[in-house]
Amino acid sequence: MRVFLDHASTTPVRPAAIEALSSALQLVGNPSSVHTSGQGSRAVLEDARDLLANLAGADRNEVVFLSGGTEANNQAIKGLYWASGKRLIISSPTEHHAVLDPILWLQEHEGAEVIWLDVATSGEINLDQLREIVTARKDEIAFISLMWVNNETGVITDIDQVVRIAQGIPVHCDAVAAFGHLPINFKSSGLASMAISGHKFGAPIGVGALFVSRSQKPTPLLHGGSQERSLRSGTMSYPLAAALSAAAQAAMQDREEREAKLGELRDHLEREVQTAFPEVIKTSVGANRIAHTSNLIFPGAQSDSLLFLLDQQGISASSGSACTAGVLAPSHVLTAMGYDPELADCAIRITLGHTTTLSDIESFLNAIKLCYPIALRDGANQKAI
Repeated sequence: MRVFLDHASTTPVRPAAIEALSSALQLVGNPSSVHTSGQGSRAVLEDARDLLANLAGADRNEVVFLSGGTEANNQAIKGLYWASGKRLIISSPTEHHAVLDPILWLQEHEGAEVIWLDVATSGEINLDQLREIVTARKDEIAFISLMWVNNETGVITDIDQVVRIAQGIPVHCDAVAAFGHLPINFKSSGLASMAISGHKFGAPIGVGALFVSRSQKPTPLLHGGSQERSLRSGTMSYPLAAALSAAAQAAMQDREEREAKLGELRDHLEREVQTAFPEVIKTSVGANRIAHTSNLIFPGAQSDSLLFLLDQQGISASSGSACTAGVLAPSHVLTAMGYDPELADCAIRITLGHTTTLSDIESFLNAIKLCYPIALRDGANQKAI
């Protein structure tokens, strides 16, 4: 039986989400239609909106259903920029590519100026630098975009402090790796917008949400119907919306117990790996981290070789974001943190989830003790050629 330790890429669909999806799929009707069938599906959609808003501490009118984190981040970043009339964007080089790429697109195609904040070896963002920039150039800043939890290292950014530093400048947050794992209240956060993706906490792939403060009027990316708060056109998938909200509710209900258990399992894994191989480097030492993520550097063993060997032993892990899998380059997150590219190219990410057990961790430990020496030997042979 395979052991799945790549929950940050996607996590198994929760039973509650399957039930909600199956029930909604039995209905027929376009939610925008005025007849009884259409209004029946509209009721499912709006019930899902109400539930998700309540769980996230948001107003129901602040919830925009869409396809996932990538669309949500693109909509927020481009929409806030176009609506602002300003040119300066502040972000971090350790953001997910769903944030980095639209910002770089705005820089190339729309003339945006971008300031990338410095990142410590721990993975923490330099918020003192952010404060200095806001003080000096507040009137020029279109928005600030920083993720709540880094998807590769698990480092948590103090979003409350970021919003305080911003002094009213719109702050967008990629909360894809945080929602369902940390306590989040959109209203009290003071964020302008926040992106989430359902398959990270137990909904099917293909649905997410963008929370947009009622004070914000970002320019829409898609036109042709204006179904979602005039911000997102397209026929709304009420079955996926129902599944998203059901998964969110399930994730919130067992969050505290689950994260405490996963934190213990992660700490056990890291201790045992470093006991067996003292040379292994645990990234983000000293930083506040999410409980279920471990990022480890195995010096001398390229991540792709090590992951292949682990896969042969029935272990699914990754070297970082699934969006960059197969890209022959070291992690942009680790290099931004100051790690040498050669070391960064030896990192693997182990992420736990609601189905992870102690037996899974023991299976990984047994496999890594077998695979790392082989990967080291292969790496040495490769250099000798």
